[in-house]
Amino acid sequence: MNADFLISVLNDVDTAARINREKASNIVLQNPILVKNLVEFTFDVDNKLSIKAAWVLEWICTHHGIEYILPYLEIFTQNISKVHFDSAVRPCAKICEHLAIAHTSKTENKVQQQLTQKHIDLIIETGFDWLITNQKIAVKAYTMNTLYLLGLQKDWVHPELEHVIRTKVIHESKGCKARGRHILELIEKQKTR
Repeated sequence: MNADFLISVLNDVDTAARINREKASNIVLQNPILVKNLVEFTFDVDNKLSIKAAWVLEWICTHHGIEYILPYLEIFTQNISKVHFDSAVRPCAKICEHLAIAHTSKTENKVQQQLTQKHIDLIIETGFDWLITNQKIAVKAYTMNTLYLLGLQKDWVHPELEHVIRTKVIHESKGCKARGRHILELIEKQKTR
């Protein structure tokens, strides 16, 4: 199995429908060597195939385990800021949220062992960029949660996140306002601890 085979699999993913992403992810997981190609295709950011690769990568991380991205954390964190197709940014934001959830979990896990401060800093930097630029609601919602979680360990993140939510996010769509208010409540609770 090689990159050309993966391209044919991704070309068969004609929409983001669950069945398409699930089918493609099952094929990739039967040939785990293809995960590396999937990550590489996700960051071929000017190629529309990157959108389908991001859909499948996020499906794998969500439904089969975030551990699949761990060997590629360097590639992932170095390149997430370069992703520009809306339909590819959303799955990358979701993967960042999964990483933040695992990293801040009370249960010891592999993400805590392998996600470095450099990786975290790149996720935070990209997250703030996503919040202040014109992104879809889902991207902003995942990102606010990611930044809140990572801010539990980096004390400068919550004040910055609070500022961005109050000055920008809270003035956007109803979905952004609702998630923003929720995150602000969580930050306030942290202040009283």
